[in-house]
Amino acid sequence: MESPFSDPIPPGTRLIETFGWWPGRGVARLEAHLARLSASAKAFGYPVDHARIAALIASLSGARPLRCRLTLGHDGVADLTWSYLPDAPDRPWRVGLARQRLAANDVWLRHKTTERRLYDRARNHLPDGIDELLFLNERDEVCEGTISNLFVTRPDGQRVTPPLSSGCLPGILRAELLASGAVCEAVVTPEMLETATALHLGNALRGEIPAVLAHAVGGYSSI
Repeated sequence: MESPFSDPIPPGTRLIETFGWWPGRGVARLEAHLARLSASAKAFGYPVDHARIAALIASLSGARPLRCRLTLGHDGVADLTWSYLPDAPDRPWRVGLARQRLAANDVWLRHKTTERRLYDRARNHLPDGIDELLFLNERDEVCEGTISNLFVTRPDGQRVTPPLSSGCLPGILRAELLASGAVCEAVVTPEMLETATALHLGNALRGEIPAVLAHAVGGYSSI
């Protein structure tokens, strides 16, 4: 199969799936996570040891919710690490815009991998009072956050999320909301963030998180 990447995959690149595990419930949206991992593995030419992955997930236990990170290497070997899941803030997340731009046609944005230095750097240097940063692409379209997809409620009541063509990860929660008809794809601009009646960020681990623009809480911030 021809690789979708114009350059060689950097040595050591691993695929990532981040998900929650809850006592008595197990992993939420597990089938969707495994399907996305398998799709990326096919694109990368990585074998998948499904039996090992199932055993790793079956080994999870405890009395507290866990944040789990499953990775897969070029040799098909999967690893699973976890930490206790912190409580979510009991307020909307404050959102700013990142200075760095994404390239809408970057195929790396379609896959969750360890090659995400831009995201990690932004996440590790969030300005004071900011919970998340949104990236724009070269066309001034809003793409996604460092750890989240974006959902915008327009004045007409329609809820939209940026299309993959803007440059964003096909998030598990995003796909679920699209499949249910709760949201639809539409290009999102910074101006739409200003006129939206509601903003939400979201990922499979945390679900939907209410959000507000940073300038609405004391100063528009960026990195």
